[in-house]
Amino acid sequence: MTISAIVAIGENNAIGKNNQLLWHLPADLKHFRVITSGHPIIMGRKTFDSVGKPLPNRRNIVVTRQDIKIEGCEVVRSIDEAIDLCKGEDEVFIGGGAEIYRLAMDKTDRIYLTVVHKAFDADTFFPEIDYKKWTETEREDFPADEKNNIPYSFITLERA
Repeated sequence: MTISAIVAIGENNAIGKNNQLLWHLPADLKHFRVITSGHPIIMGRKTFDSVGKPLPNRRNIVVTRQDIKIEGCEVVRSIDEAIDLCKGEDEVFIGGGAEIYRLAMDKTDRIYLTVVHKAFDADTFFPEIDYKKWTETEREDFPADEKNNIPYSFITLERA
């Protein structure tokens, strides 16, 4: 099973502020949907709250310390428990937030990284990537356009 993180970050590793995304890039939302569709996605409760509903055509697994039930989701207490639920899957996605990314980083085999080419004022950041431990296997760079107002890059990193 391949464990893949999928994340969009600003140039300063920013991923959010006040439990909200920092930008609106329709191309990145489509990229996320296409890559994760049909696969399990693991996220923290705050990330789930910011999305507001289970993501369609995906097995939604929410990690939280709270004793709650969420309709349409499997709720677990740890990242290890979430990964164990996915045994037999070909690829499972880590979808945030910052604490879930941090907890999963040593277990992650691949990172689907969208770099938004701007630094943002944020309160939530993706863990620092040690690029010596990763190999860039794919990269597509895009200029700003009428739908996506900030230049961005889709990058795939594989653990070296």
